[in-house]
Amino acid sequence: MSADDRQPAKPPASAQGGPAAGKDQGLKLGGKTLRVYLYLLKSGPSELREVQHALQMSTGSLAVYHLNRLLQAGYVEQDQAGRYAPVRGSVSGVLEGYSRVGFAILPQLFFYSLLFSILVIFFSVELVLDPVFSPYPLIASAGGAVCALWLETVRLWRKLAP
Repeated sequence: MSADDRQPAKPPASAQGGPAAGKDQGLKLGGKTLRVYLYLLKSGPSELREVQHALQMSTGSLAVYHLNRLLQAGYVEQDQAGRYAPVRGSVSGVLEGYSRVGFAILPQLFFYSLLFSILVIFFSVELVLDPVFSPYPLIASAGGAVCALWLETVRLWRKLAP
């Protein structure tokens, strides 16, 4: 009898109820746990060693710790082959304030920041080309909005950074 036969197989998180029945519904993902989750979203089902090497974790037990946190919260599930995959529908709660565009995950404020930046550039160029045009108040208020939006966008982006 091998060691695998003596220990009962752990059912995947989906069999335990998935994200709706997770033990730690209020788990705020951050740091390495969030990085592990994002890696699984981008790469799909992965084994423990793949996660460890891709995220440059020093030991397998560190990867196990973060994967177990995600399992207990119901954000990922483990199949019978031992591969971890994100649970469908768990993305919306974890990535609140972010949007997926293809494989990229961007802060939602990025789009507003980009729009206001384009408007400020347009009106600034218009001012240089047509001196009669006087949009100073518009440029000043839009410039303030751009600064505020970019600060918030960068703050949200740093949460995703390794």
